[in-house]
Amino acid sequence: MNNFVPDPGSFRDPSGRIYVLGDKVYRTITDYAARDFEYVRGTGLIDRLVADGRLIGADIVPVDVLGEVGKDARYVVEHPRLPFVSYPYEWPFPALKAAALLHLDIHLAALDAGVTLSDATAYNVQFLGTRPVFIDLLSFQKYNKGDMWTGHRQFCEQFLNPLLLRSEVGVVHNHWYRGAQEGLSASDLRRILPWRSKLSRNVLLHVIAQSAFQKSSSTTTLSKSELASTQFPLASYHNMLTKLRNWIQMLQPADTGKTVWHDYEKHHSYEGHEFEAKKAFIGKFVSTVKPKILWDLGCNTGDFSKVALENGAAYTVGFDFDQGALELAFDRAETNDLTIQPLFLDGANPSPSQGWNECERKGLMERANAEALIALAFIHHIVIGKNVPLVDVTGWLTNLAPRGVIEFVPKQDPMVKKLLSLREDIFADYTEDNFARSLSQKVTIVQTETITDSGRKLFWFERLN
Repeated sequence: MNNFVPDPGSFRDPSGRIYVLGDKVYRTITDYAARDFEYVRGTGLIDRLVADGRLIGADIVPVDVLGEVGKDARYVVEHPRLPFVSYPYEWPFPALKAAALLHLDIHLAALDAGVTLSDATAYNVQFLGTRPVFIDLLSFQKYNKGDMWTGHRQFCEQFLNPLLLRSEVGVVHNHWYRGAQEGLSASDLRRILPWRSKLSRNVLLHVIAQSAFQKSSSTTTLSKSELASTQFPLASYHNMLTKLRNWIQMLQPADTGKTVWHDYEKHHSYEGHEFEAKKAFIGKFVSTVKPKILWDLGCNTGDFSKVALENGAAYTVGFDFDQGALELAFDRAETNDLTIQPLFLDGANPSPSQGWNECERKGLMERANAEALIALAFIHHIVIGKNVPLVDVTGWLTNLAPRGVIEFVPKQDPMVKKLLSLREDIFADYTEDNFARSLSQKVTIVQTETITDSGRKLFWFERLN
């Protein structure tokens, strides 16, 4: 008998819950939401959005597919399972921007069909490579004449304000967003923005006025009759969303200067033949194991994610801490239609399990679903840059995937010398022999190859169990 357990992140919505079993994802729809679901489905909006790839697939299946847990559901819908679930605090700027534009485009399409969205949370968007896809079928509700945009504040906090933090101040949103999962409040952003930004009409409307309204609403309560009598013309609703979309479309990061690794492809530390040897080794590894999902830790601008795709990987998730490199990786994947999903990661401080009961948002390890990984020029940044013991880094990497390639960069390499140039060398255990020994205690070393004159070496491993 199948043991269906609700996804711990889907508890907030009385309209239904999410259940996952293997590659199957099911959503229950309760009596509470059935009328809106039937109306929206009848407009054809769901079918149109699914057909053009903006909404995740949704097929109605018999309620008894869930056994006992489906007995109280009016409907059960099956969704395809996504390759990897990510969160807004892991998205680089262009991904958060693409998700915001998708949300607004869907809302505009919904209004044209006599439908509106009940909320505006960024967690309703996921990614297939660099393509955002809306995943919450139950956010769609019948539009009633005069309805206001009840999700305006949430959209600003979870989409707009984090984008403005980067575009107006040059501060990345990832750490802030992770610490405050509901996003960035208008009152906090108002304190941060420079005066010149506050003179913008858009900022006045969506940040300054929003902050003032939030402050006044804490001491002022509207009655139900007052709320019911408030009318918002459909044309004004549509115009507001359109103008907001046009503004967000133009937003760009303020700190557009060079980052540490943004030009990795042109200025990496390999000679031409060395770089080709590295690509050949990765190509051989991937063509042999042919993983459905490969993680690329320290992906930089996506060079080796691209090599992996060219050699048989079906999907790659690239992780890096450098915003410039991630943005270039996102642009490369989007331009060339590559199934690469670039995400922000501090390897010494990966996303934890958090939210309600510490399980609403899953930590990185809980989402580890890679069939293979590559960690190229990665471990010295964690061991030497963050003082994490070499054996611990080796154990962490080999727990993330059953097979992979790890690059060891020795102390005589120029990049490690640079890391050690302004600090004492306290890393006596950071040697190739110790790395190979700790690796072999956990996995089988299938093949190795030294690829540079400085002694950089690739280790192909397979997990013992």
